[in-house]
Amino acid sequence: MKKMFIRFVVAVLMLLTGISVYAYFVGYRVDEDVSLLSVGMPTDTTLLIRRGEYLTRAGNCFGCHTVKGGPAYAGGRILRSEYGNFVSPNITPDRVTGIGNWTSDDFWRALHFGKAKDGRLLYPAFPYPNYTQISRADAEAMFAFLKTIPAISQKNQDHELRFPYNQRSLLVFWRAMYFKPAVFAEDKTKSPEWNRGAYLVQGLGHCSACHSQRNIFGANEGVNDLSGGELPQIQWYAPSLLHTNEAHLLNWTQNEAATLLKTGVNRKSVMSGPMAEVVFDSLQYLTDADISAISTYLQAIPVTKADTISALDQALTVSDSSEQTKKQMMQQGAVLYRTHCMDCHGTEGESVASVYPALKANPGLQMSSIATPLRIILAGGFAPATQLNPRPYSMPPFGPILSDSEVAILLSYIRNSWGNKAAFVTAAEVNHYRTVPMD
Repeated sequence: MKKMFIRFVVAVLMLLTGISVYAYFVGYRVDEDVSLLSVGMPTDTTLLIRRGEYLTRAGNCFGCHTVKGGPAYAGGRILRSEYGNFVSPNITPDRVTGIGNWTSDDFWRALHFGKAKDGRLLYPAFPYPNYTQISRADAEAMFAFLKTIPAISQKNQDHELRFPYNQRSLLVFWRAMYFKPAVFAEDKTKSPEWNRGAYLVQGLGHCSACHSQRNIFGANEGVNDLSGGELPQIQWYAPSLLHTNEAHLLNWTQNEAATLLKTGVNRKSVMSGPMAEVVFDSLQYLTDADISAISTYLQAIPVTKADTISALDQALTVSDSSEQTKKQMMQQGAVLYRTHCMDCHGTEGESVASVYPALKANPGLQMSSIATPLRIILAGGFAPATQLNPRPYSMPPFGPILSDSEVAILLSYIRNSWGNKAAFVTAAEVNHYRTVPMD
């Protein structure tokens, strides 16, 4: 019996040792010969820096590494998650608190391998699983630009993560399971515009970082996972870019898609919440060619259809009393709509093209997730002010004047009028979103 126990212990230790060795080489060491990946610096440094500024904007580095109202790229912005709060670092060329003593190899190692200069593994809140797709030439240009911005001496607080997520060494196991460095490879069967769009969406634009569901370990299905997901803690919903009844661009014209990405508004829709920030901080600065490439790629993604009817709605269709409840909610909702919404959104939810988004046949209102419409009703809908749309129309918050029950009735009415069909909303669901943080 004793020998069997000893053998068992030895076997377990050997297994753990094997897993640890595997995790070390696959999750930590990987392929780090940066010298083999180096590229020569262009002779025109001015063009390189200008190119780097454009790429840094395209990657929305400003959005995460800048506190609202604070110095650009000095970090300190809190990124809330179910694991705790991540705090973005200072990436200005300050030599003590920033990246002023980094080399281009150090910068490439961070983007491509997810490692800091001192060898620490970076948390994937920094989207290096996407940024690993960035070419070495583009990384060189981005680093050249960041070296030219004002150096800000600002030491930011450490991440505030719960145990065991604050144990950075455990990232070797996460990386062994979910991360593999890989520079973007063109699909020779596709057009140059499609490939450019794929490079921007999968890599530099890191769209899957928000537009995907995460498992319990905080991993998604990779750079092509655009199936949609709710942003934890702030609880906005990033809609699926694969589903025709969410945010797939298949039924949009090229011009409609490009206009929305570039200005934050088109004749059918308006960007709000975190996506409005992305337009404001990043997308509005992209060239028309790159915006067109993104639209081309997103419109070409194979489509799927999501189920929009929730268990709650199915339950409400079971009995006559539930049907009566729904009828009463629709009657009360019509009164609330005429009082608070009709002046802007029209008697039939038709609204005004390129000013107020149509409510009729609006997929954003009929998705199973009610996060985004509830956040907009409660806290207001604010489109981004862009170069091509500097004075956008916005929607005031109704949270201070409508109760949870009234908001539930109003949204249920909108989700089931003018041909719309979706689950009815409860006051408890509204209350859940009333107190979540805005950022």
